[in-house]
Amino acid sequence: MARKGPDFATPIRRVLIGLMAIALVGLFLFWRIDSPRAEKMRTAVIDRVVPSFEWAMAPVTQISEMIAGFQSYARLYEQNQELRRELRKAAEWKEAAVRLQEENSKLSALNEVRIDPELTSVTGVVMVDSGSAFRQSVLLNVGSRDGIVDGWATMDGLGLVGRISGVGERTSRVVLLTDPSSRIPVTIQPSGIRALLTGDNSPYPLLDFIENPDNVRAGDRAVTSGDGGVFPSGLLVGHVAQGADGRTRLRLAADYGRLEFLRVMRSHPAEQLTDAGALIAPGTEEPDLIGPLMPESLLEGGLGTGDLVDGPSR
Repeated sequence: MARKGPDFATPIRRVLIGLMAIALVGLFLFWRIDSPRAEKMRTAVIDRVVPSFEWAMAPVTQISEMIAGFQSYARLYEQNQELRRELRKAAEWKEAAVRLQEENSKLSALNEVRIDPELTSVTGVVMVDSGSAFRQSVLLNVGSRDGIVDGWATMDGLGLVGRISGVGERTSRVVLLTDPSSRIPVTIQPSGIRALLTGDNSPYPLLDFIENPDNVRAGDRAVTSGDGGVFPSGLLVGHVAQGADGRTRLRLAADYGRLEFLRVMRSHPAEQLTDAGALIAPGTEEPDLIGPLMPESLLEGGLGTGDLVDGPSR
């Protein structure tokens, strides 16, 4: 078995470590000395050593700049995402504000309609257009639980829209004035001429049975007449217009293109007379005589009914 030679590396390492430690301690102590001469020596060492290390510090500097750039990019990306989220929220709030403003404007327009102060109303939201090519109608989200009754008039913020035709517990159907089954008696102002508004599936219903067509002019207002007791009188329906076919039609005041809220007018039926008046006083001895009873003072004086018929004595 071969013997190992003397180990010289270990003592040399120990000597080098010791010298390095002594040099570092000496450098530390030298750097802590506060004297003008030591300051000059430190400055000279820095001037000679630091510039020579710039090439070694260049990669470190570039890496530091790259790290700072990535950190700045990450911050910018996070800020960009936050701004995008805020913009989406702002857009949602804006859309909600615009929608609420439109609803508020339409509800305000409903409140500005001048109607009979004795009439009350129920406001409903148009749920869906249930019409077809042969039937013009919409559905409202109010029904019998809200007190809705068949035949009541409905209005938007501008004028008459139609009438209730079919009531459920929570919904009701409104037949529009343009429906072929719609027949509304109207009064044309200022002449006061009566007419019948007839729907024909067109945007401009017909004015039929006009009392005096010569006195009707384009632009005249048409309001409900109240005939038949179905609709209250005085509700604005539209304005007279001349159709392309030469017939007299009505340009409706209601905006049929944007029916979102409708006001259902509570109609109170007119009082009906059920008891006949007592025109002939009961208990008279002469049933052929129509009129009030003869005063007793005249009867006691001997004046009979024949004297009244023949006239006064001369």
